[in-house]
Amino acid sequence: MGKVVKIVFSPTGGTAAVAELLSAHLGEHVRGIDLTDAHVDFSRECVAEDEVAVIAAPSYGGRIPRLAAQRLAQMRAERARAVVVSVYGNRDYEDSLVELQDIAERCGFHVVAGVAAVAEHSIVHRYATGRPDAEDRVRLSQIGLEIAKRLRENATSRSPFLPGNRPYKKEFSMSLAPVANSACTGCGICAEQCPAQAIDHANPRVVDKSQCISCMRCVSICPHAARHPNRFIVWLAGLMIKKACCKRKTPELFL
Repeated sequence: MGKVVKIVFSPTGGTAAVAELLSAHLGEHVRGIDLTDAHVDFSRECVAEDEVAVIAAPSYGGRIPRLAAQRLAQMRAERARAVVVSVYGNRDYEDSLVELQDIAERCGFHVVAGVAAVAEHSIVHRYATGRPDAEDRVRLSQIGLEIAKRLRENATSRSPFLPGNRPYKKEFSMSLAPVANSACTGCGICAEQCPAQAIDHANPRVVDKSQCISCMRCVSICPHAARHPNRFIVWLAGLMIKKACCKRKTPELFL
């Protein structure tokens, strides 16, 4: 087994969990590149030809988060083979998988497989709660083994056909910048770890809504549960996607 690079944008952990399950079957030596880290110069990151990349990002309204797309686009690859992974909250991944493929190929990756998988919805938590769960883990392990087999056999000369549209759908535009409540102690953990650096370091109660990407990292990591998005908008969003989320979606592999 060879070398694997996990290139992941995962503000709340669901995408990272999927990437970890897949990567475990693709190589013994795994290194990671965290696209949520605002302190990294991604233009200095290069993936060698003898490495296999797992490039994973969440789907926000059927698109790759703009910040993830911008950071990935700065990287370079020496024709390294790549598996692109779109992780969604059981509604739909729409154009996110083909968008990820296009960005990766412009960077110099050779995309050999695509995976769409489900993780708990980062905003409306009653959808896909606890996923990836045991059933997902079994299926993702099967997918990882199938991809590994094709890599060993060098059966990856052509790129897969991935579902989605070009041009892509319009970006999701609903603002859900979380706010701090009275439990906020001003510890600054949220400001330090915000992927978009949208939270004021001196006063974490202040959020630049024009920079916030509604990724919910600050909500998920706050040790005092002191941050939350607008509850009415969350309720409305849950109502809007209820029909699409009522049926369980399962991980898909495209070769």
